[in-house]
Amino acid sequence: MSTTKTSAPTSELTRTVREKHREFLFPATIQYYKDPIVLTEGKGLRIRDADGNEYLDFFGGILTVSVGHANDRVNAAVRAQIDRLSHVSSLYPSLPVVELAERLARITPGNLKQTCFTASGTEADETAVMMAELATGSTEIIALRHGYSGRSTLAQSLTGHSTWRPLPSMVPGVKHAVSPYCYRCPLHLTYPSCGIACAQDIDELIRTTTTGRIAAFIAEPIQGVGGFITPPPEYFEIAVSIIRKFGGVFICDEVQTGFGRTGGTMWGIEHWGVQPDIMTAAKGIANGLPLGMTIATPEIASALKALTISTFGGNPVSTAAANATIQIIEEEDLVGNAGRMGALLRAGLEELKARFPHSVGDVRGMGLMQAIEMVVDEVARDRTPDPAMTNRVFEAARERGLLIGKGGLYGNSFRIAPALNVTAPDVSEALAILHDSLAAAGAR
Repeated sequence: MSTTKTSAPTSELTRTVREKHREFLFPATIQYYKDPIVLTEGKGLRIRDADGNEYLDFFGGILTVSVGHANDRVNAAVRAQIDRLSHVSSLYPSLPVVELAERLARITPGNLKQTCFTASGTEADETAVMMAELATGSTEIIALRHGYSGRSTLAQSLTGHSTWRPLPSMVPGVKHAVSPYCYRCPLHLTYPSCGIACAQDIDELIRTTTTGRIAAFIAEPIQGVGGFITPPPEYFEIAVSIIRKFGGVFICDEVQTGFGRTGGTMWGIEHWGVQPDIMTAAKGIANGLPLGMTIATPEIASALKALTISTFGGNPVSTAAANATIQIIEEEDLVGNAGRMGALLRAGLEELKARFPHSVGDVRGMGLMQAIEMVVDEVARDRTPDPAMTNRVFEAARERGLLIGKGGLYGNSFRIAPALNVTAPDVSEALAILHDSLAAAGAR
């Protein structure tokens, strides 16, 4: 059955919003699609634009809408909190913030216990790096190529994408290890005969480019902006053991992988069996409300002796939303659902790869964090990135009512990440649209 839809005529509201966006927002603020869509309302996995078009949302505000747009239980918790108390800074303890901190201590791995709340993932990563430096007395940080850590100067220094690094002068002391990007191995090796050389190389990186005593290794279990790059099973055990040998701690960036996103476990790193010393998260924690968290062991948390404060971090409304979101994830077994629906989605994507073997180069990810990478001709072993094809498929999917994300250094990977309460019919519908969009774009 064809998934082609007829788009409604462009409304005056859409034209006005597009014009005002161009006039009053920074030009560098990127927007999806040749003709950006003006989203106005959503419920569950369905969202509508100002022209009345409806879309199946399989990107969820960059993996942020964990339990669906306008979730009734989250909205009720937010409304009740606003009616009681809308804002206090971290100078005053509140019931929602201590409830959330206690809940995070319960559900995070290992000895992670004490949390600092912020308003974003960028701030969470900044806090984590500061705590690592205070706890170790060192200042050099190992990050990953293709990684992404946020918008501040330090976060951009940690980021391994030239397209997201606007300043030629960045924070010193950051070294970038090779990414565990098996499909495009920078060492030109093949897994598993490679011996996980990308992880082993961290030892030489530290010995040759640092003082030999580092503060931390910061890494996403699956590299989000990088195009959902998924390391091999042995990677983190090897990498983290090297980091600790040189005195560093492991900062696990769960901003995109946290809260059940990868299926089967609450946290992405649990798939690799390694316990972080510090963990950061944001995005999916509060179903769209701004909130970031940095949780650490008590020993590391106690290393901060100076005063600290956050005006908006841990505010009552965002923490009330987070408590409701996590409660829904646990009570409705959305971690399990992410695993089951993720397996269904992955099987469908693998089938698309088989149907379009030249254009679809790689399928990767875990749970409801899946990607496909578009190339010139995988059959001919020509893995040249094909962003032009990617953009054609991207536009075709929107025209047919499906929203997905893009990513990767080359702009040729689709990021597919619906809400955790996605259903099998939703997945089937999305896969049908993807199939028709690939065909319409000329994929082969």
